[in-house]
Amino acid sequence: MLHDRVLVRTDTGAGERRSSGGIVIPATAAVGKRLEWAEVVAVGHNVRGVEPGDRVLYDPEDRAEVEVRGVAYILMRERDLHAVAAERLQGSEDSTGLYL
Repeated sequence: MLHDRVLVRTDTGAGERRSSGGIVIPATAAVGKRLEWAEVVAVGHNVRGVEPGDRVLYDPEDRAEVEVRGVAYILMRERDLHAVAAERLQGSEDSTGLYL
């Protein structure tokens, strides 16, 4: 990985989802702009805010997809991440573990 690039793997596919009430939402349902979660797989040497294994929130419209050994990944810049969720960020009792 070079510079400020982050390689992530998405958590879910493009299939149907379930709401918190248990309602099945089909994959063809139109939704507004929605951010998605992904797991960081690798980072460039200039990335300071995330580490491999962290979960990050990103905009699925601002992405570049790449396939490595048959597995689909998303390549983006660190500045395109909206939030980071990691166990290491839960240092104090008032911490949510979410770095925005």
